[in-house]
Amino acid sequence: MRLLLLLLSAACLTARLTSAIFVDEAWNIDYHYALLGAPKEDTTFFHQPNPSSRATLVYTLSQEGVLGAVNPRDGSVVWRQLLPHNASNPSFLRAGEGQDIVVSGTGSQVAAWSAADGRLVWSLDDNGCVEDLEILELLDGKETSGAKDTLVITSGDRAAVRRVDGSSGAVRWEYKVESADTPYQISASTTEVFAILLHRTMLGNLKVKVISLDPVTGRKNDEIVLNSDSELSSPDTIISVGANSASPIIAWTDSSVTTLRVNIIGSKEIASFKIEKHGDQAVERVRLHAPYHSNALSHFLIHYETASSHWAEVFHVNLKSNKIDKAYSLPRVQGKGAFSTSSTDANVYFTRISDTEVTTISSASHGVLARWQMKTPAAIVPIHAVSEVSVKGDTVSAVRTAVLLSTGEWLLLREGSPVWQRPEMLAETIAAAFVAPAEAELLVQQLEGEAHSNPVSAYIHRVQRHLTDLQSLPTLLASLPSKVVKGFIGTSTDGDAASDSFGFHQIIVCATKSGRLVALDAGNPERILWNKQVIELKPGQEWKPSIQSPRGGVLSLHYPADAVGLQLNVSTGQDIAHELPDLADDFSLTSSSDIKYTLRDGGLEGRMESGSAWHFLPAEGERILSLVPRPVNDPVAAIGKVLGDRRVLYKYLDPNLALLATANDASGSTTFYVLNTVSGAILYSNRHTGVDLTTPISSIVSENWFAYSLASDASDVSPKGHQLVVGELFESLAANDRGPLSTAANFSSLQSSTHPFALTKTYQIPETISKMVVTRTKQGITSRQILAVLPDSNAIVGIPYGVLDPRRPVNRDPTKDEQAEGLARYTPVIEFDPKWYLNHQREVIGVQEVVTSPALVESTSLVFAYGLDVFGTRLSPSFSFDILGKDFNKLQMLATVAALAVATFVVGPLVRSASFVG
Repeated sequence: MRLLLLLLSAACLTARLTSAIFVDEAWNIDYHYALLGAPKEDTTFFHQPNPSSRATLVYTLSQEGVLGAVNPRDGSVVWRQLLPHNASNPSFLRAGEGQDIVVSGTGSQVAAWSAADGRLVWSLDDNGCVEDLEILELLDGKETSGAKDTLVITSGDRAAVRRVDGSSGAVRWEYKVESADTPYQISASTTEVFAILLHRTMLGNLKVKVISLDPVTGRKNDEIVLNSDSELSSPDTIISVGANSASPIIAWTDSSVTTLRVNIIGSKEIASFKIEKHGDQAVERVRLHAPYHSNALSHFLIHYETASSHWAEVFHVNLKSNKIDKAYSLPRVQGKGAFSTSSTDANVYFTRISDTEVTTISSASHGVLARWQMKTPAAIVPIHAVSEVSVKGDTVSAVRTAVLLSTGEWLLLREGSPVWQRPEMLAETIAAAFVAPAEAELLVQQLEGEAHSNPVSAYIHRVQRHLTDLQSLPTLLASLPSKVVKGFIGTSTDGDAASDSFGFHQIIVCATKSGRLVALDAGNPERILWNKQVIELKPGQEWKPSIQSPRGGVLSLHYPADAVGLQLNVSTGQDIAHELPDLADDFSLTSSSDIKYTLRDGGLEGRMESGSAWHFLPAEGERILSLVPRPVNDPVAAIGKVLGDRRVLYKYLDPNLALLATANDASGSTTFYVLNTVSGAILYSNRHTGVDLTTPISSIVSENWFAYSLASDASDVSPKGHQLVVGELFESLAANDRGPLSTAANFSSLQSSTHPFALTKTYQIPETISKMVVTRTKQGITSRQILAVLPDSNAIVGIPYGVLDPRRPVNRDPTKDEQAEGLARYTPVIEFDPKWYLNHQREVIGVQEVVTSPALVESTSLVFAYGLDVFGTRLSPSFSFDILGKDFNKLQMLATVAALAVATFVVGPLVRSASFVG
């Protein structure tokens, strides 16, 4: 029996479970939001990518200039294309009925894309700006065969109307707009093409001019100028120009939004309808919803909105008499709402989305065909929506609706129930920062207070703190079993911010260009902690927020555009206080020594709080490109580099370092300066010629080293390519020697003339780097990585600093001592190792900035990248030396301890018996 127990104990000691095998943490600790941006109402629709299948995708051309298709089942991106984008120019997206392509128009480019996979079919580019485009559905009252042609109207020097071949993109005919009228939109009926122009009168008002064109030849048939009792004051009062319906219409309102006027395009008659008020509130917005299919009924809906309510009216167009009649009204409902239009064969359906329910009606009658209660967690505020209605017989069986919410999220509802939700507001992030939760910051603040007080006060404060903690004891005991289980199975790091023992659940606060703050959990990014509008921006207005995190879990937000600020509880998003920030000039930064330096009059000015200042003026013909200071929180673990023979090479450590880049456009050169921001002294400079200044130039400073990247043109001595330059500053290049500082008792940047010794190396890299940051850890012990954004390959790489070390020996192999330091022979070309790619197989598109933050454990740095896409991960440049990995088998450890206990219990009596016998 004892022998059997011994064998079982040995088996437990030698057993290895499969969970103990090391596995890559890719796809587990990192996250990626493949975003499109907020969808635009007039460029979002359901469409069948394959005409032979009933399956549809949701297509959109977003406000960020991203064209993409989304699977309505789960919200995943099927494909997307980043188009040339200018926020001031209009953009368009159209799809012909039964066609397997979608056509986009942005800037001066018109392009056709495969609806199934997003491949480019054809592209047309000219000098004009696209003002509108439509698909020519019908020709002479009959459906066109093959790929349907596209109608395009452009403005500018080449203002014209063009018919573009749907298969090749070739221009079939062109009608030039010779007058000074402004091209506005394009439309088509069953037999004609209409160019809508805006004519400016002598008094400054506008009139609508309609030019009728032959769809086959492009010849001008007729010209009509629409006269009304009150002429248009601005294009903003035009609410819609219909297209591809059996009877296209143009509708507008007067400037006071009291009268609606509608014209059937091609006729001179204008129908007027009084806009009825509901209460004392004025109508703030009027929108028109009409079907785009050419065989649909000529019915349309007018949506009215006030500050607190909305309602709608449905109109019918009589094709025989060219008369417009109001058919019925939809009741006024409190709160905001959205309407969408769907068509099945000739039938038209309107879907209404409010904060409480979803209803669908037929355009022919006001009776509700289907009604569903809204099943969202909280009341929603819809901005606009598109719907797809399924009809069986005379019954609406299902309705899928993609709704843009006021929070910036894109939500798909199926019969009122949310199916998926995409955080598209994150695509417009312009600033982000890591912030520790309020609970963690409060504890740190209390512990620091106890450490700096006398023993008696500290003891009393600690007792009071423990008594307060006892109030949460029942909750702690209730959660203890789950924590033990999570600890055993290795998922304790995947909890929430309240139980964050490693610092992985820091809060990421993102500020968006629309004036919104969004908070994410870095350890669980799928959960949005809070989402808040902090500033109301007018059209065209911008803000430049600065996010700071003082102690105590308080978030300070400054936005100089309006000279106001705000303090928030970072865990809940609740307001704490409003404050006025200390405003500076257009370009200002603050270094670790409270130095403010400003770009002014083509130069750089630095000013201390004491009033002393310095001024740096670049050479004649040069302009300042960028200024990158050393990070304020940049801990240094060692003041020197320990060499292989145990001697020390002392680092030049100065918290006031900054890297300044200037460029000379005439000579194609750039110069980099390492400055002391207290005195303005130039510590190092390097000039590069033959630089391609049209490509990004990025730079970084950390500890005692700096790095920058640029693109060089071909020359007699070097090929065209991309370069990464790394420099390191030392007090002396002799080991165990501090140079001039060895005899100095004190050091002052204002009085000292000591300059560091610099070692630099230049490396050829495969592609452009648009942004560089460095990993950060709590004590600075962990080796650093340079995180480089690669816009050409839509990737982020983490380059170990050891690969770029300027001390790598040139033209020789490293000695044994240098090998002990990890130095390798210098090679001028560096290929990015596939293991360096943080995004793995994902495409991270449009990254503009990357921020890093130290975790509570020294080995780990948190990373968050934003721009268009959002990407985050955890990095351990020196491996996870202070935390157990997922491959550590805690169950096996416990089994081993238990086996040893059993073995001790079994063998103990035998040992005692042997000792007694001896």
